[in-house]
Amino acid sequence: MLRQHILVFFAVLLSIAAPVMAATTTPEDLPLGQLLLVGFAGSEIGEGHPILQDIRERHLGGVILFNYGPNRKHPADNIVSPGQLRRLTTRLQKASGDTPLLIAVDQEGGRISRLKKDCGFPATMSFADLGNKNDLALTRHQADIIAESLQRAGINLNLSPVVDLNVNPSNPVIGKLQRSFSADPDMVTAHARQVIRAHHERGILCCLKHFPGHGSSAADSHKGFVDVTATWSPKELRPFAALIEEGLADTVLTAHVFNARIDAELPATLSEKTVHGLLRQRLGFKGVVISDDLTMGAIADLYTLEEAVEKALNAGVDMLLVADNRPDTTARMLAVMRNLIDSGRVSRQRIVQSLQRIDTFKRELHLRSKRKTCHP
Repeated sequence: MLRQHILVFFAVLLSIAAPVMAATTTPEDLPLGQLLLVGFAGSEIGEGHPILQDIRERHLGGVILFNYGPNRKHPADNIVSPGQLRRLTTRLQKASGDTPLLIAVDQEGGRISRLKKDCGFPATMSFADLGNKNDLALTRHQADIIAESLQRAGINLNLSPVVDLNVNPSNPVIGKLQRSFSADPDMVTAHARQVIRAHHERGILCCLKHFPGHGSSAADSHKGFVDVTATWSPKELRPFAALIEEGLADTVLTAHVFNARIDAELPATLSEKTVHGLLRQRLGFKGVVISDDLTMGAIADLYTLEEAVEKALNAGVDMLLVADNRPDTTARMLAVMRNLIDSGRVSRQRIVQSLQRIDTFKRELHLRSKRKTCHP
């Protein structure tokens, strides 16, 4: 049923103009689930698991895997061992039919690794360590180790590389966690290029983060409001701009940082000036934009879920990341989006734009996966 709904939708999408589609389609006819990237709990999923229902019945676009959760009430525990992880991703992908499911993970290396050595996966190096050595061949080799692990595991989207500049080494969410290659934008670009190419060789797509730059912050957007107005500089855009120009930006993930120099009212994820104006119009990015997790404090503490979804979609974000691991996440998000469309606060045309971008992205993913196959 999922496959039929989505194939029918995109057949119509390709045969008529988007404005006509936007004017005549009801929210129920739009596969809104394709705009969602959600977390869920469980390492082994039975037939009645909510995430399988979301994929089959609600057109869910993607999942994000964790080896932990936001709190003890909502653990993820998706990653236990290589064999278990492959079984899990195979089950998820099978439920999606002919429409590829995005199976994403944050596997940067070093401390930000969901596939850990303790669980039987290869050891990894942090971007900071690789930047300190400044050996592009070593970075390529380390990236290939990660990409091969993801390929064997059945993961097709790595939310990496971080292209934030290490402007503030004491930054609690970037510098202190050794997530940045360098404070030099050219060096960051050079190493990120190797990471992306290694993944592409394995049929895996990547995500540049955190746009328009989180490296200068003095606070953690997981925990609350973060203002980089006084510390951010335009040079933080240079890795994004260069990789977009080279065609190496598969997706871009937004930061929840506030920067009055770009938008005096809204944080980047919710800002049309940042996403549509800066990222799309100025830097020329035409691909899928993914929000950072909407349950993070920088958003959830200041906006209702409906407000955040409305502003993110109208800003130009295509996929909404929600990593609370609750069984009703997809259903809740669909209800919010339908209400926004019904009330006219988000246009159908805007939704169709995102669906077109996601479809193009998944077609590219399908082609890459066909070229590169690997058996565990």
